[in-house]
Amino acid sequence: MAQRRKAALPHVRRVLAGRFPVSPVDEFRSVTDELEASGCREWDRYGEDGPVAVLEGRVAALLGKPAAVMFPSGTMAQQATLRVWCEGRGSRRVGIPALSHLLLHEEDGPRLLGGFEWALLTSGPVVPTAEHLAAVPGRLGTVLTELPLRDAGYLLPTWEQLVELGIACRERDVPLHLDGARIWESAAGYGRDVREVAAVGDSVYVSFYKGLLGLGGSVVAGPVELVEELRLWRRRYGGTLWTMLPYAVTALRGLREELPRMGEYHQRALEIAAALHDKGFRTFPEVPHTDAFRLFVQRPAEEVTERVVSLMETEQVALTGVWRDSEDVPGWSWTEFGVGRPAMDWAVEEAVDLLARTLSS
Repeated sequence: MAQRRKAALPHVRRVLAGRFPVSPVDEFRSVTDELEASGCREWDRYGEDGPVAVLEGRVAALLGKPAAVMFPSGTMAQQATLRVWCEGRGSRRVGIPALSHLLLHEEDGPRLLGGFEWALLTSGPVVPTAEHLAAVPGRLGTVLTELPLRDAGYLLPTWEQLVELGIACRERDVPLHLDGARIWESAAGYGRDVREVAAVGDSVYVSFYKGLLGLGGSVVAGPVELVEELRLWRRRYGGTLWTMLPYAVTALRGLREELPRMGEYHQRALEIAAALHDKGFRTFPEVPHTDAFRLFVQRPAEEVTERVVSLMETEQVALTGVWRDSEDVPGWSWTEFGVGRPAMDWAVEEAVDLLARTLSS
């Protein structure tokens, strides 16, 4: 099935959930166009100058932080950030939700490479709050919260809960690090400027290849002293590449083209989820917190995937991403449904009608 999906993808003419497939040739033409439009005429060299410096400055300003540093990957960026905070505090204990990306998708790398000890703030699909932090005794090197908590269904704490967590960390004299891979989408979900969201944390990690559609790369923003230390650890971890120009240029493109539309994407996610409920589908959360949510159907994943891939092959339409069997309810399956630029080309009724015919007929 995976091979059939891969073979069908280059021929897709319409996409609903996710991003439209772009060829490497077209993507690098876009890099050239962005360089021309921006007037950037110089390379970065080992992360200095060029579009990397422009990007770092722009992200620092957007987030309202004194300084920022670019990394080639979020995995490296966050491990380095936790390390610097923990060494400064004299403790490798990190307060973290059990469904954090660092614990589920990084092959135990942070613990093996950084020697971190995890103090779990939550278990299951629950976002951390000040009450969860208060229940963790002992000294902590830092606290991490993920905005949104993707593996819980793209959940956000309420704005009041997030602010209270920040206050609780300050009262406990422990830095709060925001895993903001999707902070752009989170700010739209809160209906607040991204700077206001970032102000809750002492440091913020942001990603560029998700909602901003970049080729890759990330930035950590925070105090000048932290960022200076992170530049050292970037080199120690092997992340000071000879150039990161393509990553930086597509990130700048995303900030210009995609960031202003995050509110639209969130609104369309609300509309699609509501229309799905009217058709008898289930989503989690019922009212999406950001531009993404989980969509459930009462069919095994293999059967649903067959239907979705067959539609790709016969009509060149990609409705959803990968489907997985539910671990909690036998016979049900789910997928992540992310709203972006492609979904805006669909009328809500048209999109939901096709989903209903494909998934439940």
